[in-house]
Amino acid sequence: MPIDLERLTQVSTDLLAESGKAGAAVLRALESGERASLAHEEGVDIAKTLGAVAEYWLKDPKRLVEAQKNLSIDMISLWQSMLKQAGGAPEPDHQAVPTRDPRFAHPEWTENPYFNFIRQAYFLGARWANDLVERAESLDPHTKRKARFYMRQLAGALSPSNFVMTNPELLRTTIEEHGENLARGMKMLAEDIEAGKGELKIRQTDAARFKVGENLATTAGKVIFRNELIELIQYEASTQSVFKRPLLIVPPWINKFYILDLNPEKSFIRWAVSQGLTVFVISWVNPDERHRAYDFEAYMRRGILAALDAVEAATGEPDVDAIGYCVGGTLLGVTLAWLAQDPRPDRIASATLFTTQVDFTHAGELLAFVDEGQIKAVEEIMARFGYLPGDKMASAFNMLRPNDLIWSYMVNNYLKGKQPPPFDLLYWNSDSTRMAEANHSFYLRNCYLHNRLAKGEMVIGGRRLDLGKVTIPIYNLATREDHIAPAKSVFEGSKLFGGPVTYVMAGSGHIAGVINPVAKPKYQFWTGGKPAGAFEDWVAAATEHPGTWWPHWLLWLTEGRPRVPARVIGSGALKPIEDAPGSYVRMKA
Repeated sequence: MPIDLERLTQVSTDLLAESGKAGAAVLRALESGERASLAHEEGVDIAKTLGAVAEYWLKDPKRLVEAQKNLSIDMISLWQSMLKQAGGAPEPDHQAVPTRDPRFAHPEWTENPYFNFIRQAYFLGARWANDLVERAESLDPHTKRKARFYMRQLAGALSPSNFVMTNPELLRTTIEEHGENLARGMKMLAEDIEAGKGELKIRQTDAARFKVGENLATTAGKVIFRNELIELIQYEASTQSVFKRPLLIVPPWINKFYILDLNPEKSFIRWAVSQGLTVFVISWVNPDERHRAYDFEAYMRRGILAALDAVEAATGEPDVDAIGYCVGGTLLGVTLAWLAQDPRPDRIASATLFTTQVDFTHAGELLAFVDEGQIKAVEEIMARFGYLPGDKMASAFNMLRPNDLIWSYMVNNYLKGKQPPPFDLLYWNSDSTRMAEANHSFYLRNCYLHNRLAKGEMVIGGRRLDLGKVTIPIYNLATREDHIAPAKSVFEGSKLFGGPVTYVMAGSGHIAGVINPVAKPKYQFWTGGKPAGAFEDWVAAATEHPGTWWPHWLLWLTEGRPRVPARVIGSGALKPIEDAPGSYVRMKA
C-alpha cells in the first residue's frame, strides 16, 4: 500500500491537536485538586496490597525461584510450539485459554504464530500471577480478596488486545486507514475526558439517541407527590379493574428508576400496570450539598414512609405491596424491621426484593472496596462536596466487569475510532447519580463493613432492628451471575426474616436477570424449597423453568386478591403535579 504523505500529515496534525485538548482537560482537573485525593489513596492501596503478595514470595528465595522456574519452563515450551507453528505444523494451544473470549475472536490470533504466541503468553502470565496471589498463605482473607481484584484489573489492562502493535485486527485497521482510526479515537478521547471534567468518562453508547421521557421512561403517569428527597409517580391504569392493594416500588438511589421502564417492550412497570396493578414508583432526587446530612433514617422517613402516606392519601388504601431493588431493597428491609415495632406494623402487607442484600457476609467483589482505610478516603471526598461524585460509583461498578465495560470500549472507541452503537441499558448505566454523604457513609459502615443489620445491631430512629420480627410474606429474587448481590448472599439473607420467604433465582446478572420481559425472555429461573441449609444444596435440588420469572411473581402476589374499578389519577386527596417521569430523574450528576 503506497504511503499518502498528505493524508498522513493531516492525521498526525489531528492526533496532536486532540491529544492537546485531552491533556489540557486533565491538567485543569489536577490544578483544581478535586480529583487527586481519592486517586492517590487508591494507588496507595493497590501498592500496599500487591506489595503484601510480593513480600510473601520474597521472604523465601527458594519459593520464589521455584515459582519463576515454573513460569520459565512454560514460556520455553510455548516458544517451541510457536516455532513449530511457524514451520507449518499446526500446534494445539500450549496454554489453556478461554474458548469464547471476544477480545481474541479475530482469526489471526490463532492462525498467525506471532500473535498466537502473544495471546497464549498473556494467559500463561495472567494465570501465573493469579496463582501467586492464591498461594500467598500469609495473606488475611480481605487482603487476598483485594489482591485478586487488583490483579484482575491489571490483567485486563495489560491484555495485548488493548494495544495496536500487539493486536492484529487493530494493526491491520490502522494500516488500511492510514491512522485515521486513531485520530477519530483521540477526538472521542478528548471529548470524554472533557465530559468527565478531567477524568475519562468512557462512552458506552450513542447518548444522543436517547432522551428520558421521549424514548425512555415513557409509561403514562403523573407525579403526585414531591418532597426534597423523592418524587412519587402514579401510573395510569390500562385495565378496567385493578387489584385493590396498590404496589409501591422502591428503586436504588445509586441509579435512576427507569431501569424498570426502559422502553415499552422491556418495561417492568408497563407490564405490571397491564396486569391490573396500581403502580407507584419512588424517583429519588440526585443529591447535592443540600442533602449531605440525609442518612439512612432520613431516606426511610422522607422516602419510603412519606411514599406510604402519599399512596394512602391517593387511593384510600391503608397498606401496600412493596418492591425494593438492590440498595432500595436493603432500605425496604430496614423499613420492614422498623415497622415491625410500630403501632401500624402492617402498612406493608408483602415485600418483593430484587437482587437485595440484608446480610453482607458474602457480598461479593464489592467487598474489595470496603475496609477502614478505603471508607475514610471516600468520606474525605464526600466531606469536601457533601456527596460522592457519581462517576466514582460508576467506575466501581464498571471495574467488576473490566473487559466488558471498560477495555472493550477503550479498543472500540479510541483505537478503532468507532462510535458505540445505541443501547438503552448502557445509556441508563452511564446516567450516574451522586451519593449523599451521611447516607452513603452509613451504608458502607453499617452494611458492608460491620454487617449490623444481619447481626441485629443496626439502630434506626431509636429502634434496634430485628429482621426476625418481619413476618409478612417475602418474594426474594436473586440472579445467578450477580457480581453485586451474589445469589448466595441473597439466599443467606432470606434466612433472617421471620415469615415465609419464597426464594427464586433467575438466570443472568444484576440487571438482565431482573429485566427479562415476557414478550422476549432471554433467561430461565429456578424455584425450590424454603431457603434453608446450604445454598449449593438448594441449587442442586431446584427446578429450572424456561422464560421469565415475572408471571410466577405475579401469581404469588395476586392469587385470590380482590379487585376494584380502575383508579383515576387525581381522584383521591393528591392532585397531579406534572407528567411522568418527573423532574428528579432528569437531574444530571
